[in-house]
Amino acid sequence: MFQKLSHPPRAARLLACTSSLMLALGLGGCQTSGLSDVTGSIDEKAEVSSRAGDPRRDIELYQERYRANPKDADAALKYGKALRATGQRSQAVAVLEQASIAHPGNKLLLAAYGRALADNGNFQQAFDVLGRAHSPDDPDWRLLSAQGATLDQLGRYEEARQYYASALKIAPDQPSVLSNLGLSYVLSKELPKAEETLRRAHSIGGSDPRVRANLALAVGLQGNLAEAEKIAKADLPPAEAAANVAQLKRMLSRKDKEDARAEAGKMPIAAARRSD
Repeated sequence: MFQKLSHPPRAARLLACTSSLMLALGLGGCQTSGLSDVTGSIDEKAEVSSRAGDPRRDIELYQERYRANPKDADAALKYGKALRATGQRSQAVAVLEQASIAHPGNKLLLAAYGRALADNGNFQQAFDVLGRAHSPDDPDWRLLSAQGATLDQLGRYEEARQYYASALKIAPDQPSVLSNLGLSYVLSKELPKAEETLRRAHSIGGSDPRVRANLALAVGLQGNLAEAEKIAKADLPPAEAAANVAQLKRMLSRKDKEDARAEAGKMPIAAARRSD
């Protein structure tokens, strides 16, 4: 249907948060607010509570369980998530890959493995694995949105939007899906569409820092720096607001707007978070 790109466009490649997916969508070592989290969302609802705790403590706890019994699916799942949350992406992939081999029908493991692959930049493989984590007769909007995000990283924007559309049929007006869709438009340089979509996401889920950051970027890339700054610092403590505005200015001051889009992905992410 759409040609597969062997090398994703620079903007898409760099926009991928190289920390946690690192999300969280960690997504590794990401905070949870502000422009640090300008990225597509690939994590899962269950990770929100995990991120609220201490992932380093979780690593100690579940590493011991995992080493005692590598075939313990629950231990592998929780150990892999803790590794992702601390930015140990390759290790997370290794743990979850082995667990998925041992338990090929475990949808939770496949979903976590797919997200870990995305964290690690293995977008095509992540897309394929995420597709095995749910089925046409029982689709998961979070996984559909995550698959869309991986396709965006491969430069397959139109195909990605088909997945976002499917996700929105299941979860209408879900802010995280709309945010991913808006960022997809940013990557394809359709900025008015990006702004429209992200304003809609922000009006529904304004408390999500990823939505706010993506909207600020879309507005700023169109030259409205004053409004972009206002969005970036709204309802934040002074120090955090100032840091967000400084980041935004650095991104938008670049002469090459393509690099400005890409710069967002170089910053440590707020954990995904994700939130979803």
